[in-house]
Amino acid sequence: MNAPALTGGPAPGATPLTAEDLAGLRISSVTTHAELNEAEANNIIKGREWALRSRLVRLPAMLSDSFMQRLHREMFGEVWRWAGQYRMHDTNIGVAHHLIRQRLRQVYDDAQGWLQYDAYLPDEFAVRLHYRVVSVHPFCNGNGRHARMVADLALIRHFRASPLSWSGSVLRVSSATRQAYIDALQAADRHDFAPLLIFARSEG
Repeated sequence: MNAPALTGGPAPGATPLTAEDLAGLRISSVTTHAELNEAEANNIIKGREWALRSRLVRLPAMLSDSFMQRLHREMFGEVWRWAGQYRMHDTNIGVAHHLIRQRLRQVYDDAQGWLQYDAYLPDEFAVRLHYRVVSVHPFCNGNGRHARMVADLALIRHFRASPLSWSGSVLRVSSATRQAYIDALQAADRHDFAPLLIFARSEG
């Protein structure tokens, strides 16, 4: 199958989709990145509805490959044939593809330790979990949205707390807001989580 050529650039900071990735697009009518974003957004709404009903969504059960992959499939499976599958090639960010499962296992173990010892207040637990998952970058596309959903589900279903605002919908706001998100992630790379916490709590 020939990969479709999408017109219009991807969102700032987004990982470019390869021809192999694009060959997995289920919707032939999608021809632009804007249309792709809209199709994914509609699917994400259904994924969130599934997650809020599912008995699988609880800690520590969420800290597993089976859950991470299932959630991604529910969020993106109407758009991508490879939804829920860990990427099989390296990207410009994230770990080498053959290390994905190993690094996620470290994330799961650390997060279970945070829970056991009450290491962080709920918002910081959620933000740190989001950061660790998105840093692995396990999927070809949708990693930020997936990791933010994981964080919010942890707050809603485990801590009985409100989800984070993430400065509004990051995909649907200005490039300056997306850049602020990227800057906050880069600060977290340096072990400074204050900017990411501020970003996650901001209404935008």
